[in-house]
Amino acid sequence: MNADVVWDGLMTNIEEYVDRTAELINLPLDPEHRPGVVVNFERIAAIARLVTEFPLPPEVEVAPVFEP
Repeated sequence: MNADVVWDGLMTNIEEYVDRTAELINLPLDPEHRPGVVVNFERIAAIARLVTEFPLPPEVEVAPVFEP
């Protein structure tokens, strides 16, 4: 997988996202663990893309509140 991902027309660098997010939430990220974290976020982005790009027919309405 590539660390650069196109999402909604914006180029997002997952490596930078991991670094900035860890910094933002004050999470120490060991340099030896960083590659694995990046790979997992790449996987998460790929799965999310499958969901967000899935075409829905026009008759499907958005549910304002999820109720099981």
